Amino acid sequence: MAQVEATTERIIAAQPDDVFDALADYNGTREKILSDHFSEYEVREGGDGEGTLVHWKLQATSKRIRDCLLEVGEPNDGELVEKDRNSSMVTTWTVTPAGEGKSRVVVSTVWNGAGGIGGFFEKTFAPKGLGRIYDAVLGKLAAEVEK
Repeated sequence: MAQVEATTERIIAAQPDDVFDALADYNGTREKILSDHFSEYEVREGGDGEGTLVHWKLQATSKRIRDCLLEVGEPNDGELVEKDRNSSMVTTWTVTPAGEGKSRVVVSTVWNGAGGIGGFFEKTFAPKGLGRIYDAVLGKLAAEVEK
């Protein structure tokens, strides 16, 4: 079983604190910036960063749907970590300064992939698909915070 990783990033024309606050706002902004790949969104505990427990379904392909129950942590400044209780999947959002009035947002997801030929295809194609999904989310985040 190999580890699979998908990473994407975007420069956003907004202050890092504002971008991070929007990402950590699971009761408001987060649901608004999710793409159509996400459904059944529900905050079960908390709602603002550390200590939040949030549920959603992520439909990566027409046949691949993950039921996610995510525990949110903030291990470092500018970093949100979402650990899925239902799988090995961990998504890390990192927000850093990128020049005057700009932020770099990097989202990286890792999980333990399948073995054998299925694992080969997962490791080859899943990162590109998930990267496209998170690129759309980052686009919506930019539109939200650059207002």
